Amino acid sequence: MPPPTSPVLVTKIKVQLKLAIARLRMVQKRDEALAKTQRRAMAQLLEQNKVDSARIRVENIIRSDIITELHEILELYCELLLARAGLLEASPTCDPGLEEAVKSIIYAAPKTEIKELQTVRTLLAEKFGKEFVLQATENSDGKVSEGVVKKLSVTPPKEELVQGYLEEIARAYGVDWPKGKNKELGDPPDFMDDDDDENPSGGQAQRVLEEPLVGVDEEAAAELMAQEDLSKATPPRSFGPAIPLHVNPPSASTDNIHPKVTLNRQELTTPTKKPAAVTRKPSEQKGDGVPDLDELAKRFAQLKR
Repeated sequence: MPPPTSPVLVTKIKVQLKLAIARLRMVQKRDEALAKTQRRAMAQLLEQNKVDSARIRVENIIRSDIITELHEILELYCELLLARAGLLEASPTCDPGLEEAVKSIIYAAPKTEIKELQTVRTLLAEKFGKEFVLQATENSDGKVSEGVVKKLSVTPPKEELVQGYLEEIARAYGVDWPKGKNKELGDPPDFMDDDDDENPSGGQAQRVLEEPLVGVDEEAAAELMAQEDLSKATPPRSFGPAIPLHVNPPSASTDNIHPKVTLNRQELTTPTKKPAAVTRKPSEQKGDGVPDLDELAKRFAQLKR
């Protein structure tokens, strides 16, 4: 039988959850900065053709990414408990809507470096009892998140995962590894017609209009001329959406090293947008945004009027 719920205990849990969320985000930023340095070192090893050394050291990067993904999951569970804190006060037993989050935090807290999570685990144990904590620690009922259990399992990475990491690092830093994989496939075939005529009708409509109109009144002739002018007109650039529709691929993870977006079994690529050129006024070009004396004199003259 769990002990009765105390409002003070729930308040302590909420405070520690906020501290745990802040610490998890800080640790994630730190690990991301370290991962960039490690990836750069891996690229240098691949460039020097030290593949064996790179294969061993890349396992540290894989493990670091797995821990980062675990911290993201635990952060979401902490936010869930914080948003549903009212359910913690409502009953001394664990609500079914909180059971997975509570048991996942209790299961993962001792295996992480986040001290605030361990404090949350202690407070949850005080609220729900020792039997509940023992059940969550052993995961006897299978309520702990499968992703948390998988991230905390100590198993060596698969060969396909190691190879995928090395290929992605080489591609990101412009290293030709494996040799010849990033080799250009040659120029694309030219499917453009040799005809330089810009008229989409092939000039047939123009020839028809140039021929004398026999048996056609002036109104019909004017309508034909208007259609021909409309076919030659160029649509304005502001017509339609300013940016083409595109779908960003999901971020890479240990479960999906090569994220792609496909449509009808064809990979879609995100178009690169060139930065717009910044035009400056002549007055700004002279003095970095400071107008000249003539312009100031004109402004004062207008104010006096």
